[in-house]
Amino acid sequence: LYVVGTPIGNLSDFSPRAVETLASVDFIAAEDTRVTLKLLNHFEIKKPMVSYFEHNRRERGEIILERIRAGESCAIVTDAGMPAISDPGEDLVNLCLSNGITVESVPGPTAFATAVAMSGLPSGRFTFEGFLSVNKPSRREHLEEIVSERRTMVFYEAPHKDLYKYLGDRRIALIKELTKIHETVERTTLSEACEKYSAQTPKGEFVIVIEGSTEPKQKEVSLDEAVALAKGLVESGMAINDAAKEIAKELK
Repeated sequence: LYVVGTPIGNLSDFSPRAVETLASVDFIAAEDTRVTLKLLNHFEIKKPMVSYFEHNRRERGEIILERIRAGESCAIVTDAGMPAISDPGEDLVNLCLSNGITVESVPGPTAFATAVAMSGLPSGRFTFEGFLSVNKPSRREHLEEIVSERRTMVFYEAPHKDLYKYLGDRRIALIKELTKIHETVERTTLSEACEKYSAQTPKGEFVIVIEGSTEPKQKEVSLDEAVALAKGLVESGMAINDAAKEIAKELK
């Protein structure tokens, strides 16, 4: 199985190795065969394709696995970017690996790395948060988990009021239509972006890079210091269990 990155907008970003790989495999597993056909036609590649996407990944995954077991080679591609990144290709990779199939990567453009490089925000450490769930409880849980995240964060999202609600006002880079003709980069804040896009519906493909939390770190306390604090509470009349819980809550 070859995991092949495809252009995120500009076909000139497709590497010679990627072209060679697609031309040499027996078949291609594509997120949308219509989109991939345009790519193949551009590079004059003729190969049979099977569709492989979120809603057929279990059934098609087994079929693809059996074909590879029978001696065929397969390249998996998405409509844009690297397969298996916030993508059902992850399941096919795991299925092949768990069945002893060799998996090779043919790297290509990746939206989140490109966006971080263009953002102007700290890039020494960052976290990829992918897509926010459309399910409100799941989205709320996700956002609550990252409120104190100090690393730069990357989402495949348009500006959303929930981001501002949970994360507060932060510097962001809002990147639209990466590598395409109408590529734009807005370096702004969450509050300004939410105000702007509440008045106009966001259109196009967005990546949003958000500054990490700037809240000061809690003071680190050693075990001896924690024991001393708990001892002080006990001496003041608090039960041992209650003192332990109180210290644990304060140092969480």
